[in-house]
Amino acid sequence: MHSALTEIVLEKRGEVERIKKRRLPGDRGNDIRPIRNFMGAISSPGKINLIAEIKFASPSAGPIRKKTDPVSVGRVYEKAGATAVSLITDKRFFKGDKEQLPRLKEAISLPVLRKDFIIDEAQVMESFLYGADALLLIARIISEKKLRALLKMCRELGMAPLTEVHDRQDLDKALDCGAEIIGINNRDLDTFEVDHQTTLELAPLVPEKCITVSESGISSAGDIHLLKKCGINAVLVGTSLMKSDNIRLKTQELVLAGHGSR
Repeated sequence: MHSALTEIVLEKRGEVERIKKRRLPGDRGNDIRPIRNFMGAISSPGKINLIAEIKFASPSAGPIRKKTDPVSVGRVYEKAGATAVSLITDKRFFKGDKEQLPRLKEAISLPVLRKDFIIDEAQVMESFLYGADALLLIARIISEKKLRALLKMCRELGMAPLTEVHDRQDLDKALDCGAEIIGINNRDLDTFEVDHQTTLELAPLVPEKCITVSESGISSAGDIHLLKKCGINAVLVGTSLMKSDNIRLKTQELVLAGHGSR
């Protein structure tokens, strides 16, 4: 793994210990809206669905956009035709904030994906309590035993786990553990380099019963047209949307490119 990713995982271990010390409550409470169908939203037939991501920075790109209210961005995404919204909640490396999850969930009607570096059941429960409808699990950073346990816990809580892979080994691991939504990350976690060929090569290996999402490096209608040939269900796009001078128009461009593409 890239040294930055190793540092992130170490940070998450500390976060897990802090979560456990807080002793989370056992249920969501009445003020959090019910879980929405993330899997259904991103597998709507006849098109490539857009998961629009809210992110303000990353270790690879640095600052992406001046920090603003995530709720306002989420509302723009929804009005522009996205089928789900991803919120990066890591604070130190991505300038995110998990406290924004319930606010975002309240403000929009789309399913909300919590994107973070989930390595423990405590984070899964926290995601549930903060209103996430889905969360990201990265096959590369957790053991097969842990991945299997986290997938099981997500399903028991009613959340949809998006399991991220980058190579054949990651994919086999995810499928062996029973992952149903496969996110193919075009970014190599060892080098941080991006190559769409990753999706083109791995997507045909994903069983038809699974939902396939392409992640990273997608910035134009041309990218979506390139990826459509391998039968993906959705794309997850953050940086190009957040860097755009007009987020609404950029989102509409990618939504339109996905229509009638499958």
